[in-house]
Amino acid sequence: MKEIIVDIFNDGEVQIETRGFKGKSCIGESQFIKDLLGKEIKKQLVPAYYHENKVPVKKYLPLCG
Repeated sequence: MKEIIVDIFNDGEVQIETRGFKGKSCIGESQFIKDLLGKEIKKQLVPAYYHENKVPVKKYLPLCG
């Protein structure tokens, strides 16, 4: 399941965490929240960010000639 978790701390700091995303899709999916909040101060990428969404490559065998 894909989730975007937003934590708001007493000092006004807002932390966004994404779960269930693979590759760089988490950046795009959470961008609307960052646009609403303003300037991003720090970004910490988790190992799932570096996992590519590999699209299977179809290989065709020559059937004629």
